[in-house]
Amino acid sequence: MSERESGEYQPLRPQPGPIAELFAPVAGFGVTLSSMFRPTVTEQYPREKVPTQRRFHGRHQLNRYADGLEKCIGCELCAWACPADAIYVEGASNADLPENAGLQVNADDSQGAHMSPGERYGGVYQINYLRCIFCGLCIEACPTRALTMTNDFELAGKTRAGMIYEKQDLLAPLSEGMLAAPHPMVEGTTDTNYYSGDVLGPTAAQVDWVREHRPDDETLDAADAVASGRAPAPTPRQHELRPDEGPGAAEKSAGAAAVGSVRVLASDAAGSGRPGVTA
Repeated sequence: MSERESGEYQPLRPQPGPIAELFAPVAGFGVTLSSMFRPTVTEQYPREKVPTQRRFHGRHQLNRYADGLEKCIGCELCAWACPADAIYVEGASNADLPENAGLQVNADDSQGAHMSPGERYGGVYQINYLRCIFCGLCIEACPTRALTMTNDFELAGKTRAGMIYEKQDLLAPLSEGMLAAPHPMVEGTTDTNYYSGDVLGPTAAQVDWVREHRPDDETLDAADAVASGRAPAPTPRQHELRPDEGPGAAEKSAGAAAVGSVRVLASDAAGSGRPGVTA
């Protein structure tokens, strides 16, 4: 006779015995009792800060190439990809820089001043961290790897306006040997050479241009040492956390951390030893 025919319910799960039923009302305390004598795992934040995972989605960072030019080309794809509408970008033209008055600058021209390789750069860049959900879609959309995410997670602020980070708040500090922009691209290169990761550091021609236009630039000496081969190529540097009061000195200095670096042309490399571009 089937269960339906007998009218009796037969549970599929095994039923507890008499002893288990006796201790069932206090069975939940078993977890509490078993945890009472284990070492505590509470993180004593902020006195003790535990490192995050390497792929943690934290505060954004705008990178530059190893010669100091910005990677952001003001394409606004990150703003279009943001599902929370937290990013605002305004592109600007390199040809409109004051240093280029009377010159014609285009994407394939290494002459004239540039903030980034090519024709455009990010003139305005804002991220509203009151809206950002740290999904990382903006990172996936960036065609030049200009925008990345760091492990910085301390983003609390005192005011709503202070949670809107400007471009100077997102740029990484200058690494030793990088040349502050604007300045010309590496001679004989195009924006494609930069996108391909061929840039290793500033060249002597770039240093001479900056010395002529900004003789008091603080990055000249270190960049000249790299260009002459007396110092190694710049290495990326992590952006520093912004204090509660606003942008710190590192953020205001519009620095650079970057992936890439410049290789030397076979013809230039012989005897010069300075960074350049490979064929």
